[in-house]
Amino acid sequence: MDNTMPILLVPGLVSSPRIYAPVIPALWRFGPVTVANHIRDDNMGAIARRILAEAPPRFALAGHSMGGYIAFEIIRQAPERVAKLALINTQARPDTPEATARRRGQIARAQGGEYHAILDELFPGFVHPSRQGEAGLRQLVHDMGDDIGVAAFVRQQTAIMGRADSRPIMAWIKCPTLVLTGDEDNTIPNRLSVEMAQGIPGARLTILTSCGHLPQVEQPRATADALVEWLRS
Repeated sequence: MDNTMPILLVPGLVSSPRIYAPVIPALWRFGPVTVANHIRDDNMGAIARRILAEAPPRFALAGHSMGGYIAFEIIRQAPERVAKLALINTQARPDTPEATARRRGQIARAQGGEYHAILDELFPGFVHPSRQGEAGLRQLVHDMGDDIGVAAFVRQQTAIMGRADSRPIMAWIKCPTLVLTGDEDNTIPNRLSVEMAQGIPGARLTILTSCGHLPQVEQPRATADALVEWLRS
């Protein structure tokens, strides 16, 4: 291709590069693909700064779940460097008091040796109800959790709890934007994706059927098709 664009993918909480593996071959045709490391810092500002320091000068940016929170922070810090934006199963709102209390409990339990029990408890909210019995998906969640580890899980949860409200900056976003979600996301309801799509000028909303919180692995073909269309926009 004559006009390739570097593509930067940001995973979510307890997600590693494995989450994007099913869709990378389709994206790679459009330019070099990098999966950001988002496990080294415990606040969104520092995570975004470090990712920007390692990123190409200008890139297409896709963030999944926590990765979407990081994407918003990257937009705050360096909007001119983001050529295209994809927000996958994420939201613009800050943490609720209830969610923060739940995260604090998970941090304490993870540090007390219950990390894998927490991954098991998170799993039903990660996938479509029809796929909760799939051992392969459950194993993937555990493998990614092992990739991240307890210490980084604590840093990630700390950063998520402290994230800013990104709704006020949605109107700033001028680049081609895809908002992608599943029809039954039980972790971040798709009404919050609708909110983002309505608040970001010109954003395209795609809701995948029979899909939960992990579209890259639940509906890889449909997810890849939506991302390819975004890269072509």
